[in-house]
Amino acid sequence: MSHRNVMGMTRRSLLGSALTVALGAGAASAAEAAPLWREFSRTPFTHPQIPYIGRAGCHGGATRLPRRRVVADVRDFGARAGGTTDCAPAINRAIAAAGRAGGGTVTIPPGTFRIDDVIRVDRSNVVLKGAGSGRTTLYATKNLTELIGTYGSRYGGDKSSWSWAGGLIWLAPRARWESLVAAIRAKAWPFEGWTGNRRDAWRTLTTLAPARQGAWTITVTDMSALRPGALVLLRLADDADHTLLEHMCGGGPGPEAYFWDDKTKLTSYVPYEWPVRVTRVHGRKVTLERPLPLDLRPEWSPQLTTHVPELSGSGVEGLTLEAIETPQQPHLLDKGHNGVVLQCAYDCWVDDVTVRHVDNGFGLVAASACTLRRTRVAGRGSHHPYFCREGSHDNLVEDFTIEERTSPAPAGTQLHGINVEGLSSYNVWSRGDMRMGTFDSHRGLPFADVRTDITLNNNGRHGGDASAGPLFGARFTHWNVRVTNGRAGLVKIDGLAPYSATVGIDEVREFDQIDVPDFTGDLHTRLELYGRSDAVRPRNLYEAQRRLNGVVR
Repeated sequence: MSHRNVMGMTRRSLLGSALTVALGAGAASAAEAAPLWREFSRTPFTHPQIPYIGRAGCHGGATRLPRRRVVADVRDFGARAGGTTDCAPAINRAIAAAGRAGGGTVTIPPGTFRIDDVIRVDRSNVVLKGAGSGRTTLYATKNLTELIGTYGSRYGGDKSSWSWAGGLIWLAPRARWESLVAAIRAKAWPFEGWTGNRRDAWRTLTTLAPARQGAWTITVTDMSALRPGALVLLRLADDADHTLLEHMCGGGPGPEAYFWDDKTKLTSYVPYEWPVRVTRVHGRKVTLERPLPLDLRPEWSPQLTTHVPELSGSGVEGLTLEAIETPQQPHLLDKGHNGVVLQCAYDCWVDDVTVRHVDNGFGLVAASACTLRRTRVAGRGSHHPYFCREGSHDNLVEDFTIEERTSPAPAGTQLHGINVEGLSSYNVWSRGDMRMGTFDSHRGLPFADVRTDITLNNNGRHGGDASAGPLFGARFTHWNVRVTNGRAGLVKIDGLAPYSATVGIDEVREFDQIDVPDFTGDLHTRLELYGRSDAVRPRNLYEAQRRLNGVVR
Protein backbone atom coordinates (compact mmCIF):
# COMPACT_ATOMS: atom_id res chain seq x y z
CA MET A 1 0.00 0.00 0.00
CA SER A 2 1.45 3.39 -0.89
CA HIS A 3 1.72 6.10 1.73
CA ARG A 4 -0.56 8.28 -0.38
CA ASN A 5 -3.37 5.75 -0.03
CA VAL A 6 -2.75 5.61 3.68
CA MET A 7 -3.23 9.37 3.92
CA GLY A 8 -6.80 8.92 2.75
CA MET A 9 -7.60 6.18 5.27
CA THR A 10 -8.04 6.12 9.01
CA ARG A 11 -4.41 6.33 10.15
CA ARG A 12 -5.03 5.55 13.79
CA SER A 13 -7.03 2.37 13.16
CA LEU A 14 -4.46 1.04 10.72
CA LEU A 15 -1.55 1.76 13.02
CA GLY A 16 -3.40 0.31 15.98
CA SER A 17 -3.69 -3.06 14.24
CA ALA A 18 -0.10 -2.85 13.05
CA LEU A 19 1.05 -2.20 16.60
CA THR A 20 -0.26 -5.60 17.68
CA VAL A 21 1.64 -7.29 14.86
CA ALA A 22 4.82 -5.34 15.60
CA LEU A 23 4.88 -6.51 19.20
CA GLY A 24 4.98 -10.12 18.05
CA ALA A 25 2.59 -12.96 18.76
CA GLY A 26 2.88 -14.00 22.37
CA ALA A 27 5.74 -11.56 23.02
CA ALA A 28 3.76 -9.05 25.02
CA SER A 29 0.36 -7.54 25.41
CA ALA A 30 -0.33 -4.00 24.22
CA ALA A 31 -0.27 -2.90 27.86
CA GLU A 32 3.39 -3.99 28.11
CA ALA A 33 4.52 -1.91 25.15
CA ALA A 34 6.78 0.97 25.99
CA PRO A 35 4.67 4.17 26.09
CA LEU A 36 7.09 5.75 23.63
CA TRP A 37 6.36 2.99 21.14
CA ARG A 38 2.64 3.57 21.39
CA GLU A 39 3.23 7.28 20.80
CA PHE A 40 5.51 6.66 17.87
CA SER A 41 3.06 4.33 16.16
CA ARG A 42 0.56 7.19 16.00
CA THR A 43 3.02 9.71 14.49
CA PRO A 44 5.82 7.66 12.92
CA PHE A 45 7.24 10.35 10.62
CA THR A 46 7.15 13.30 12.99
CA HIS A 47 7.70 11.93 16.49
CA PRO A 48 9.87 14.42 18.41
CA GLN A 49 12.19 11.86 20.03
CA ILE A 50 12.26 8.76 17.80
CA PRO A 51 13.22 8.84 14.10
CA TYR A 52 11.43 6.89 11.39
CA ILE A 53 14.08 4.37 10.24
CA GLY A 54 11.74 1.68 8.90
CA ARG A 55 13.20 2.00 5.39
CA ALA A 56 16.88 2.07 6.32
CA GLY A 57 19.15 -0.15 4.27
CA CYS A 58 19.52 -1.38 0.72
CA HIS A 59 16.32 -1.17 -1.35
CA GLY A 60 14.35 0.19 1.58
CA GLY A 61 15.58 -2.49 3.98
CA ALA A 62 14.71 -5.48 1.79
CA THR A 63 15.25 -8.76 3.63
CA ARG A 64 16.44 -10.45 0.44
CA LEU A 65 19.49 -8.88 -1.14
CA PRO A 66 19.71 -8.88 -4.95
CA ARG A 67 21.10 -11.96 -6.68
CA ARG A 68 23.05 -11.53 -9.90
CA ARG A 69 23.95 -14.18 -12.43
CA VAL A 70 27.52 -15.47 -12.35
CA VAL A 71 29.54 -13.87 -15.14
CA ALA A 72 33.13 -14.46 -14.03
CA ASP A 73 35.34 -16.69 -11.90
CA VAL A 74 38.56 -15.10 -10.67
CA ARG A 75 40.52 -18.24 -11.61
CA ASP A 76 39.75 -17.55 -15.27
CA PHE A 77 41.63 -14.26 -14.87
CA GLY A 78 44.70 -15.81 -13.22
CA ALA A 79 43.88 -15.99 -9.50
CA ARG A 80 45.31 -18.99 -7.69
CA ALA A 81 44.75 -20.08 -4.10
CA GLY A 82 47.63 -20.96 -1.82
CA GLY A 83 49.11 -17.62 -0.86
CA THR A 84 52.07 -17.52 -3.27
CA THR A 85 50.52 -15.45 -6.08
CA ASP A 86 49.31 -11.86 -5.90
CA CYS A 87 45.66 -12.31 -6.92
CA ALA A 88 44.58 -8.66 -6.69
CA PRO A 89 45.19 -7.93 -10.41
CA ALA A 90 43.18 -11.00 -11.43
CA ILE A 91 40.28 -10.16 -9.09
CA ASN A 92 40.19 -6.56 -10.30
CA ARG A 93 40.27 -7.71 -13.94
CA ALA A 94 37.31 -10.02 -13.26
CA ILE A 95 35.36 -7.15 -11.63
CA ALA A 96 36.12 -4.92 -14.63
CA ALA A 97 34.94 -7.61 -17.02
CA ALA A 98 31.69 -8.02 -15.09
CA GLY A 99 31.18 -4.27 -15.25
CA ARG A 100 31.68 -4.24 -19.02
CA ALA A 101 29.12 -7.05 -19.29
CA GLY A 102 26.53 -4.84 -17.55
CA GLY A 103 26.95 -6.42 -14.13
CA GLY A 104 26.85 -9.84 -12.53
CA THR A 105 28.53 -11.97 -9.88
CA VAL A 106 32.27 -12.57 -9.74
CA THR A 107 32.99 -15.74 -7.78
CA ILE A 108 36.02 -16.61 -5.64
CA PRO A 109 36.27 -20.31 -4.73
CA PRO A 110 37.29 -21.69 -1.34
CA GLY A 111 40.90 -21.13 -0.34
CA THR A 112 43.29 -18.37 0.64
CA PHE A 113 44.14 -15.79 -2.03
CA ARG A 114 46.96 -13.33 -1.46
CA ILE A 115 46.28 -9.73 -2.44
CA ASP A 116 49.01 -7.08 -2.67
CA ASP A 117 46.71 -4.26 -3.76
CA VAL A 118 43.28 -2.76 -3.13
CA ILE A 119 40.31 -4.76 -4.40
CA ARG A 120 38.12 -2.19 -6.17
CA VAL A 121 34.42 -2.92 -6.60
CA ASP A 122 33.97 0.12 -8.79
CA ARG A 123 31.27 -0.88 -11.27
CA SER A 124 27.55 -0.83 -10.53
CA ASN A 125 25.57 -4.08 -10.33
CA VAL A 126 28.70 -6.16 -9.70
CA VAL A 127 28.87 -8.59 -6.76
CA LEU A 128 32.15 -10.06 -5.50
CA LYS A 129 31.19 -13.37 -3.91
CA GLY A 130 33.30 -15.90 -2.04
CA ALA A 131 32.25 -19.35 -0.93
CA GLY A 132 31.51 -18.15 2.62
CA SER A 133 33.38 -16.23 5.27
CA GLY A 134 34.68 -19.49 6.71
CA ARG A 135 35.89 -20.82 3.34
CA THR A 136 37.26 -17.97 1.21
CA THR A 137 40.00 -15.69 2.54
CA LEU A 138 41.71 -12.72 0.94
CA TYR A 139 45.07 -12.27 2.67
CA ALA A 140 46.20 -8.64 2.42
CA THR A 141 49.96 -8.15 2.66
CA LYS A 142 50.13 -4.34 2.42
CA ASN A 143 48.44 -1.30 3.90
CA LEU A 144 46.96 1.77 2.23
CA THR A 145 49.95 3.96 3.08
CA GLU A 146 52.16 1.57 1.11
CA LEU A 147 49.69 1.22 -1.75
CA ILE A 148 48.45 4.81 -2.18
CA GLY A 149 50.58 7.02 0.04
CA THR A 150 50.46 9.08 3.20
CA TYR A 151 47.01 10.57 3.72
CA GLY A 152 47.02 13.67 5.89
CA SER A 153 44.01 15.38 7.42
CA ARG A 154 42.34 18.29 5.65
CA TYR A 155 42.02 19.85 9.11
CA GLY A 156 45.78 19.95 9.66
CA GLY A 157 48.06 18.30 12.18
CA ASP A 158 49.95 15.04 11.80
CA LYS A 159 46.91 12.74 11.84
CA SER A 160 46.51 10.00 9.27
CA SER A 161 43.18 10.00 7.44
CA TRP A 162 43.63 6.26 6.97
CA SER A 163 42.45 6.24 10.61
CA TRP A 164 38.91 6.82 9.33
CA ALA A 165 38.90 6.36 5.55
CA GLY A 166 39.64 3.83 2.83
CA GLY A 167 39.55 0.06 2.69
CA LEU A 168 41.52 -2.83 1.24
CA ILE A 169 38.17 -3.78 -0.28
CA TRP A 170 36.82 -0.45 -1.51
CA LEU A 171 33.34 -0.08 -3.01
CA ALA A 172 33.22 3.26 -4.80
CA PRO A 173 32.45 4.47 -8.33
CA ARG A 174 35.60 4.27 -10.44
CA ALA A 175 35.85 7.98 -11.30
CA ARG A 176 35.36 8.96 -7.65
CA TRP A 177 38.01 6.49 -6.44
CA GLU A 178 40.50 7.70 -9.05
CA SER A 179 39.93 11.34 -8.12
CA LEU A 180 40.43 10.58 -4.42
CA VAL A 181 43.66 8.68 -5.04
CA ALA A 182 44.98 11.44 -7.29
CA ALA A 183 44.24 14.07 -4.64
CA ILE A 184 45.89 12.02 -1.89
CA ARG A 185 49.02 11.46 -3.95
CA ALA A 186 49.12 15.20 -4.72
CA LYS A 187 48.72 15.92 -0.97
CA ALA A 188 45.61 17.98 -1.75
CA TRP A 189 43.61 16.39 1.06
CA PRO A 190 40.07 16.00 -0.33
CA PHE A 191 36.53 16.12 0.87
CA GLU A 192 35.25 12.60 0.43
CA GLY A 193 31.55 13.02 -0.24
CA TRP A 194 28.93 13.21 -2.96
CA THR A 195 30.03 16.49 -4.52
CA GLY A 196 33.70 15.91 -5.21
CA ASN A 197 37.08 16.66 -3.67
CA ARG A 198 36.28 20.38 -3.35
CA ARG A 199 32.51 19.95 -2.92
CA ASP A 200 31.92 21.77 -6.20
CA ALA A 201 30.93 18.87 -8.49
CA TRP A 202 27.19 19.57 -8.63
CA ARG A 203 24.57 21.72 -10.32
CA THR A 204 21.05 22.66 -9.36
CA LEU A 205 18.16 20.60 -10.78
CA THR A 206 15.38 22.55 -9.08
CA THR A 207 14.64 24.68 -6.06
CA LEU A 208 12.04 23.51 -3.57
CA ALA A 209 9.03 24.97 -1.81
CA PRO A 210 8.89 24.86 2.01
CA ALA A 211 7.94 21.50 3.52
CA ARG A 212 8.00 19.78 6.91
CA GLN A 213 10.24 17.01 8.13
CA GLY A 214 8.45 13.68 7.57
CA ALA A 215 6.77 14.63 4.28
CA TRP A 216 7.08 12.16 1.40
CA THR A 217 6.00 14.55 -1.36
CA ILE A 218 7.65 17.89 -2.12
CA THR A 219 6.88 20.73 -4.49
CA VAL A 220 9.50 21.68 -7.08
CA THR A 221 9.82 24.74 -9.30
CA ASP A 222 11.18 22.79 -12.29
CA MET A 223 10.46 19.10 -12.89
CA SER A 224 12.07 18.86 -16.34
CA ALA A 225 15.23 17.09 -15.11
CA LEU A 226 13.44 14.70 -12.71
CA ARG A 227 12.24 11.20 -13.46
CA PRO A 228 11.13 8.19 -11.40
CA GLY A 229 14.06 6.05 -10.30
CA ALA A 230 16.61 8.86 -10.52
CA LEU A 231 18.94 9.44 -7.59
CA VAL A 232 19.10 13.11 -6.60
CA LEU A 233 20.77 15.03 -3.81
CA LEU A 234 18.75 17.12 -1.38
CA ARG A 235 20.97 20.05 -0.44
CA LEU A 236 20.35 22.33 2.56
CA ALA A 237 22.68 25.24 3.28
CA ASP A 238 22.90 26.93 6.67
CA ASP A 239 22.35 30.62 7.37
CA ALA A 240 24.48 33.08 9.34
CA ASP A 241 22.59 32.30 12.56
CA HIS A 242 23.10 28.54 12.11
CA THR A 243 19.39 27.82 12.29
CA LEU A 244 19.85 24.63 10.24
CA LEU A 245 22.22 23.22 12.86
CA GLU A 246 19.80 24.31 15.57
CA HIS A 247 17.00 22.49 13.73
CA MET A 248 19.09 19.30 13.62
CA CYS A 249 19.21 19.54 17.42
CA GLY A 250 15.45 19.98 17.82
CA GLY A 251 15.49 23.77 18.17
CA GLY A 252 14.61 25.79 21.24
CA PRO A 253 16.62 27.78 23.80
CA GLY A 254 19.47 25.26 24.25
CA PRO A 255 20.59 25.04 20.60
CA GLU A 256 19.88 28.75 20.13
CA ALA A 257 22.28 29.60 22.97
CA TYR A 258 25.01 27.26 21.72
CA PHE A 259 28.05 28.99 20.18
CA TRP A 260 28.52 27.54 16.68
CA ASP A 261 30.97 29.90 15.01
CA ASP A 262 34.15 28.35 16.39
CA LYS A 263 33.05 24.79 15.52
CA THR A 264 34.96 24.96 12.25
CA LYS A 265 35.15 21.23 11.64
CA LEU A 266 31.38 20.92 12.05
CA THR A 267 30.58 23.89 9.84
CA SER A 268 32.79 22.40 7.11
CA TYR A 269 30.29 19.51 6.90
CA VAL A 270 27.52 21.91 5.83
CA PRO A 271 25.63 21.99 3.46
CA TYR A 272 23.72 18.89 4.50
CA GLU A 273 23.54 16.52 1.53
CA TRP A 274 20.99 13.68 1.48
CA PRO A 275 20.77 11.28 -1.50
CA VAL A 276 17.31 9.91 -2.29
CA ARG A 277 15.51 8.29 -5.21
CA VAL A 278 12.52 9.87 -6.89
CA THR A 279 9.56 7.50 -7.04
CA ARG A 280 6.93 9.66 -8.77
CA VAL A 281 6.69 12.93 -10.66
CA HIS A 282 3.25 14.45 -11.11
CA GLY A 283 3.27 18.02 -12.28
CA ARG A 284 5.29 19.97 -9.72
CA LYS A 285 4.74 17.30 -7.04
CA VAL A 286 7.63 14.89 -6.56
CA THR A 287 7.38 11.84 -4.29
CA LEU A 288 10.52 10.43 -2.63
CA GLU A 289 11.30 6.89 -1.50
CA ARG A 290 11.87 8.09 2.07
CA PRO A 291 10.30 10.90 4.08
CA LEU A 292 12.16 14.19 4.43
CA PRO A 293 14.84 14.05 7.14
CA LEU A 294 14.50 17.75 7.98
CA ASP A 295 12.28 20.73 7.28
CA LEU A 296 12.73 22.61 4.02
CA ARG A 297 12.86 26.32 4.86
CA PRO A 298 13.59 29.20 2.49
CA GLU A 299 16.51 30.45 4.58
CA TRP A 300 18.33 27.16 3.87
CA SER A 301 18.02 27.44 0.07
CA PRO A 302 16.52 23.94 -0.34
CA GLN A 303 17.20 22.37 -3.72
CA LEU A 304 17.67 19.09 -5.53
CA THR A 305 21.05 18.82 -7.23
CA THR A 306 23.26 16.50 -9.21
CA HIS A 307 26.18 14.66 -7.60
CA VAL A 308 29.10 12.50 -8.62
CA PRO A 309 27.90 9.31 -10.36
CA GLU A 310 27.04 6.76 -7.69
CA LEU A 311 27.93 3.11 -7.25
CA SER A 312 24.63 1.25 -7.08
CA GLY A 313 23.52 -2.37 -6.90
CA SER A 314 26.93 -3.77 -5.95
CA GLY A 315 28.01 -5.93 -3.05
CA VAL A 316 30.64 -8.11 -1.38
CA GLU A 317 29.62 -11.46 0.07
CA GLY A 318 30.93 -14.63 1.64
CA LEU A 319 34.58 -14.01 2.41
CA THR A 320 37.14 -13.08 5.06
CA LEU A 321 39.59 -10.25 4.55
CA GLU A 322 42.64 -10.89 6.73
CA ALA A 323 45.35 -8.27 7.00
CA ILE A 324 48.88 -9.23 7.79
CA GLU A 325 49.11 -9.12 11.58
CA THR A 326 50.98 -6.06 12.83
CA PRO A 327 50.68 -4.20 16.13
CA GLN A 328 47.87 -1.64 16.32
CA GLN A 329 49.27 1.84 15.62
CA PRO A 330 49.14 4.81 18.02
CA HIS A 331 45.87 6.75 18.00
CA LEU A 332 45.18 8.58 14.70
CA LEU A 333 48.37 7.29 13.07
CA ASP A 334 46.90 4.23 11.38
CA LYS A 335 48.72 2.93 8.31
CA GLY A 336 45.56 1.67 6.66
CA HIS A 337 45.29 -2.04 7.26
CA ASN A 338 41.57 -1.36 6.78
CA GLY A 339 38.69 -3.68 5.93
CA VAL A 340 35.69 -2.97 3.71
CA VAL A 341 34.55 0.57 2.88
CA LEU A 342 31.52 1.78 0.91
CA GLN A 343 31.89 5.31 -0.48
CA CYS A 344 29.50 7.31 -2.67
CA ALA A 345 27.51 4.07 -2.75
CA TYR A 346 23.71 3.74 -2.75
CA ASP A 347 21.68 0.52 -2.54
CA CYS A 348 24.85 -1.52 -2.04
CA TRP A 349 25.60 -4.21 0.53
CA VAL A 350 28.06 -6.42 2.41
CA ASP A 351 26.89 -9.84 3.60
CA ASP A 352 28.66 -12.65 5.48
CA VAL A 353 32.04 -10.93 5.60
CA THR A 354 34.67 -11.07 8.36
CA VAL A 355 37.66 -8.77 8.68
CA ARG A 356 40.64 -9.76 10.81
CA HIS A 357 43.70 -7.89 12.17
CA VAL A 358 42.51 -4.57 10.73
CA ASP A 359 43.09 -0.99 11.85
CA ASN A 360 39.51 -0.09 10.92
CA GLY A 361 36.84 -2.64 10.07
CA PHE A 362 33.77 -1.65 8.05
CA GLY A 363 33.27 1.91 6.84
CA LEU A 364 30.42 3.99 5.46
CA VAL A 365 31.84 7.18 3.97
CA ALA A 366 29.27 9.34 2.19
CA ALA A 367 27.35 6.10 1.70
CA SER A 368 23.57 5.88 1.92
CA ALA A 369 20.83 3.24 1.78
CA CYS A 370 23.36 0.43 2.18
CA THR A 371 23.13 -2.77 4.24
CA LEU A 372 25.88 -4.49 6.20
CA ARG A 373 24.58 -7.89 7.29
CA ARG A 374 26.31 -10.74 9.13
CA THR A 375 29.61 -8.88 9.44
CA ARG A 376 32.32 -9.58 11.99
CA VAL A 377 35.46 -7.81 13.21
CA ALA A 378 38.06 -10.16 14.67
CA GLY A 379 41.77 -10.41 15.49
CA ARG A 380 44.28 -8.19 17.24
CA GLY A 381 41.96 -5.21 17.88
CA SER A 382 40.79 -2.22 15.86
CA HIS A 383 40.64 1.55 16.19
CA HIS A 384 37.17 1.84 14.59
CA PRO A 385 35.55 -1.58 14.19
CA TYR A 386 32.70 0.24 12.37
CA PHE A 387 32.72 3.86 11.18
CA CYS A 388 29.95 5.95 9.66
CA ARG A 389 30.87 9.45 8.57
CA GLU A 390 31.03 12.20 5.93
CA GLY A 391 27.27 12.50 5.67
CA SER A 392 26.18 8.84 5.52
CA HIS A 393 22.44 8.29 5.84
CA ASP A 394 19.73 5.61 5.95
CA ASN A 395 22.16 2.70 6.35
CA LEU A 396 21.49 -0.58 8.17
CA VAL A 397 24.10 -2.59 10.08
CA GLU A 398 22.50 -5.77 11.41
CA ASP A 399 23.64 -9.09 12.89
CA PHE A 400 27.10 -7.70 13.53
CA THR A 401 29.82 -8.94 15.89
CA ILE A 402 32.90 -7.32 17.37
CA GLU A 403 35.01 -10.08 18.89
CA GLU A 404 37.35 -9.71 21.84
CA ARG A 405 40.83 -8.77 20.75
CA THR A 406 43.34 -11.60 20.48
CA SER A 407 46.30 -9.56 21.76
CA PRO A 408 46.55 -6.78 24.37
CA ALA A 409 46.13 -3.20 23.20
CA PRO A 410 49.52 -1.48 22.79
CA ALA A 411 50.06 1.72 24.77
CA GLY A 412 48.78 4.86 23.07
CA THR A 413 46.13 3.11 20.97
CA GLN A 414 42.40 3.71 21.08
CA LEU A 415 39.28 1.54 20.77
CA HIS A 416 36.00 3.14 19.73
CA GLY A 417 33.27 0.73 18.56
CA ILE A 418 30.28 1.61 16.41
CA ASN A 419 31.07 5.12 15.26
CA VAL A 420 28.82 7.79 13.80
CA GLU A 421 29.74 11.41 13.01
CA GLY A 422 29.72 14.15 10.39
CA LEU A 423 25.96 14.97 10.14
CA SER A 424 25.23 11.28 9.44
CA SER A 425 21.54 10.58 10.03
CA TYR A 426 18.85 7.87 10.09
CA ASN A 427 21.36 5.03 10.38
CA VAL A 428 20.57 1.82 12.31
CA TRP A 429 22.69 -0.67 14.22
CA SER A 430 20.55 -3.72 15.01
CA ARG A 431 21.11 -7.13 16.61
CA GLY A 432 24.72 -6.62 17.64
CA ASP A 433 27.13 -8.66 19.74
CA MET A 434 29.80 -6.21 20.90
CA ARG A 435 32.31 -8.07 23.02
CA MET A 436 34.37 -4.89 23.18
CA GLY A 437 34.01 -1.26 22.15
CA THR A 438 31.45 1.43 22.85
CA PHE A 439 28.70 3.54 21.25
CA ASP A 440 30.98 6.08 19.64
CA SER A 441 29.03 9.23 18.86
CA HIS A 442 32.07 11.06 17.60
CA ARG A 443 30.76 14.64 17.58
CA GLY A 444 30.08 16.25 14.22
CA LEU A 445 26.38 16.42 15.13
CA PRO A 446 25.02 13.02 14.05
CA PHE A 447 21.25 12.96 14.49
CA ALA A 448 18.23 10.65 14.18
CA ASP A 449 20.32 7.47 14.49
CA VAL A 450 19.20 4.25 16.23
CA ARG A 451 21.03 1.51 18.12
CA THR A 452 18.74 -1.36 19.06
CA ASP A 453 18.85 -4.94 20.39
CA ILE A 454 22.58 -4.93 21.18
CA THR A 455 24.65 -6.72 23.83
CA LEU A 456 27.63 -4.57 24.78
CA ASN A 457 30.74 -5.10 26.88
CA ASN A 458 31.28 -1.36 27.15
CA ASN A 459 35.07 -1.07 27.44
CA GLY A 460 35.91 1.44 24.69
CA ARG A 461 36.00 5.22 24.63
CA HIS A 462 34.30 7.64 22.29
CA GLY A 463 36.25 10.26 20.35
CA GLY A 464 35.61 13.61 18.72
CA ASP A 465 37.41 16.90 18.22
CA ALA A 466 35.95 19.87 20.12
CA SER A 467 35.76 21.84 16.85
CA ALA A 468 33.34 19.21 15.54
CA GLY A 469 30.56 20.48 17.79
CA PRO A 470 27.88 18.48 19.62
CA LEU A 471 27.96 14.77 20.34
CA PHE A 472 24.30 14.37 19.42
CA GLY A 473 21.55 16.04 17.51
CA ALA A 474 17.85 15.28 17.93
CA ARG A 475 15.97 11.98 17.65
CA PHE A 476 18.86 9.75 18.69
CA THR A 477 17.50 6.49 20.13
CA HIS A 478 19.02 3.65 22.15
CA TRP A 479 16.48 0.84 22.49
CA ASN A 480 17.04 -2.49 24.29
CA VAL A 481 20.75 -2.36 25.07
CA ARG A 482 22.20 -4.97 27.40
CA VAL A 483 25.40 -3.65 29.02
CA THR A 484 27.26 -6.63 30.43
CA ASN A 485 29.86 -4.72 32.46
CA GLY A 486 27.57 -1.96 33.79
CA ARG A 487 29.76 0.84 32.45
CA ALA A 488 28.28 4.03 31.04
CA GLY A 489 29.73 5.93 28.11
CA LEU A 490 27.17 7.28 25.65
CA VAL A 491 24.65 4.48 26.21
CA LYS A 492 22.32 6.25 28.65
CA ILE A 493 21.85 9.49 26.71
CA ASP A 494 18.91 11.20 28.43
CA GLY A 495 21.30 13.68 30.02
CA LEU A 496 23.21 14.39 26.79
CA ALA A 497 21.14 14.11 23.62
CA PRO A 498 18.37 16.65 22.89
CA TYR A 499 14.91 15.39 21.92
CA SER A 500 16.11 11.79 22.12
CA ALA A 501 15.16 8.50 23.76
CA THR A 502 16.79 5.87 25.97
CA VAL A 503 14.49 2.88 26.35
CA GLY A 504 15.12 -0.47 27.99
CA ILE A 505 18.82 -0.33 28.83
CA ASP A 506 20.60 -1.93 31.77
CA GLU A 507 21.70 0.24 34.65
CA VAL A 508 25.11 1.79 34.06
CA ARG A 509 27.61 3.74 36.14
CA GLU A 510 29.94 6.53 35.09
CA PHE A 511 33.68 6.03 34.62
CA ASP A 512 36.54 8.44 33.96
CA GLN A 513 35.24 9.68 30.58
CA ILE A 514 32.33 11.75 31.89
CA ASP A 515 30.53 13.91 29.35
CA VAL A 516 28.53 17.06 30.02
CA PRO A 517 25.60 18.20 27.90
CA ASP A 518 26.39 20.40 24.92
CA PHE A 519 23.14 22.31 25.45
CA THR A 520 21.76 24.13 28.47
CA GLY A 521 18.26 23.83 29.85
CA ASP A 522 15.63 21.17 29.27
CA LEU A 523 16.86 18.62 26.71
CA HIS A 524 13.34 17.22 26.18
CA THR A 525 14.71 13.67 26.31
CA ARG A 526 12.88 10.53 27.39
CA LEU A 527 14.04 7.69 29.62
CA GLU A 528 11.87 4.57 29.92
CA LEU A 529 12.36 1.14 31.47
CA TYR A 530 15.80 2.03 32.79
CA GLY A 531 17.38 -1.09 34.21
CA ARG A 532 14.74 -3.21 32.47
CA SER A 533 16.15 -4.37 29.15
CA ASP A 534 14.32 -7.63 29.79
CA ALA A 535 10.96 -5.85 29.83
CA VAL A 536 11.04 -3.55 26.81
CA ARG A 537 8.59 -4.28 24.01
CA PRO A 538 9.05 -4.31 21.10
CA ARG A 539 12.48 -5.85 21.51
CA ASN A 540 13.91 -4.40 18.32
CA LEU A 541 12.85 -0.90 17.28
CA TYR A 542 13.95 -1.28 13.66
CA GLU A 543 12.12 -4.56 13.12
CA ALA A 544 8.98 -3.14 14.72
CA GLN A 545 9.10 -0.15 12.38
CA ARG A 546 9.60 -2.49 9.45
CA ARG A 547 6.40 -4.27 10.40
CA LEU A 548 4.61 -0.95 10.22
CA ASN A 549 5.97 -0.37 6.71
CA GLY A 550 3.07 -2.09 4.99
CA VAL A 551 0.77 0.46 6.61
CA VAL A 552 2.74 3.67 6.73
CA ARG A 553 4.91 3.79 3.64
